Amino acid sequence: MNAITVISICFNNLSDLQKTCVSVDQQTVHPDEHLIINGSTNDEIANWLNSHPQPNYRRWINERDKGIGDAFNKGILNATHPITHLLHAGDSYAADNILSIVQKFYVEHPQICWTSGNISVVRAGETIVIGKPFDASKLYRGMRSVAHPTWFVKKEVYNRIGLFNNEFKIAMDYDLMCRIANEPYGYINETIAIFDDSGISTKNYVQSLKDNITIYEHYFGFSIKCRIWQMRLGILHWLLQTSFGKWLFKIKKALGLANA
Repeated sequence: MNAITVISICFNNLSDLQKTCVSVDQQTVHPDEHLIINGSTNDEIANWLNSHPQPNYRRWINERDKGIGDAFNKGILNATHPITHLLHAGDSYAADNILSIVQKFYVEHPQICWTSGNISVVRAGETIVIGKPFDASKLYRGMRSVAHPTWFVKKEVYNRIGLFNNEFKIAMDYDLMCRIANEPYGYINETIAIFDDSGISTKNYVQSLKDNITIYEHYFGFSIKCRIWQMRLGILHWLLQTSFGKWLFKIKKALGLANA
């Protein structure tokens, strides 16, 4: 069985959810289930879902949650198919054949339990595609090249390693990656998703780097290289906010090194 449940969490962002639903509905192979986890404090999304025709593969849960990780977990626990994909409200698939590509990959590689691919993001004002195969020996670097919106994970994996840790409000995906590292993995060399990074603030990014150190050292012990690498990422993030940094990044992109 290679049926897919796409899970979209949302919170008071109807236009973002509509954008994501359009992307899901445009897939040449529709998901077997599109599960919307709506934790909104207003009725706008619930009213839209209930008053507008929806495809028969779409269903939703309208109830408050305890944050992003809790919403993820609710979606995973309620998914009725063996492969799950977390596609946030606001994100979209990069092409209309992504689910077809993923299903074909799992048919050809039935032993694989999770996959990642490439993602389109905006960095220093430039749209770029990043993504590399997961390498457990480089976990100390964080997850910039193994973007969570590109992951497709078999539900059985969560039964073995656990769900998202709600203790971490920003870096819960990195915590999960540290636990999923030994599961059979496959890399799909396609641009899977277009990431909406409008909700990421500098404050949140800096906190995620601190959380990365806490998480990595929880699983693997004290690490100088992890601390140095996260400091490096913080400096680069600060530099990319400056005119000089954006100019340097344009040169890097022109040289084809944006994914380096």
